[in-house]
Amino acid sequence: MARLKCAVLISGRGSNLKALIEACADAAFPAEIVVVISNVPGAGGLAYAEAAGIATRVIDHKKFAGREPFEARLTDALADAGAELVCLAGFMRLLTPGFVERWQGRLINIHPSLLPAYPGLDTHARAIADGAKEAGCTVHYVVAEMDAGPIILQARVPVEPGDTPETLAARVLVTEHRIYPEAVRMIAEGRSQPLPGGKVFR
Repeated sequence: MARLKCAVLISGRGSNLKALIEACADAAFPAEIVVVISNVPGAGGLAYAEAAGIATRVIDHKKFAGREPFEARLTDALADAGAELVCLAGFMRLLTPGFVERWQGRLINIHPSLLPAYPGLDTHARAIADGAKEAGCTVHYVVAEMDAGPIILQARVPVEPGDTPETLAARVLVTEHRIYPEAVRMIAEGRSQPLPGGKVFR
């Protein structure tokens, strides 16, 4: 069976990208990364892709007059690469409803909380401030509403006494690196479906 063609969008260090690259290096893994695109020139994650021989593109959002022209160029790059699934991995740009609709059911994200708890930013600080006993991460399909799409996979970690946002983030990040590749595997093997009526690619 052909491997699912994935694109990964990044803005920074690319630690989740690295986990996906390592998973895809196994010939038995049912997906492959066909392109890594960064909206930030010099983003650290580009080096991981280049070292693995994966095509990279930089599409600097600052060079476009608004979100729509930027996303049009992004869509062209994804189409040129033959991407079937788009994985957001620390991609720090809000996407317009039009872009999300274009990729409905084929666009996923990893978020550092147990959604629906703590959507948005500062998840770890908010969890600690609330006295939460557990934290974690979520891989989900992207919909127009931020961090509100159907959940594919979650992982939980305890919030320890004395945790800071930094120590909790480090503990959660370990689980992110484990479940993001597993979520991609589930999609590639047809074990996860997006919203009813969404485009399904297997």
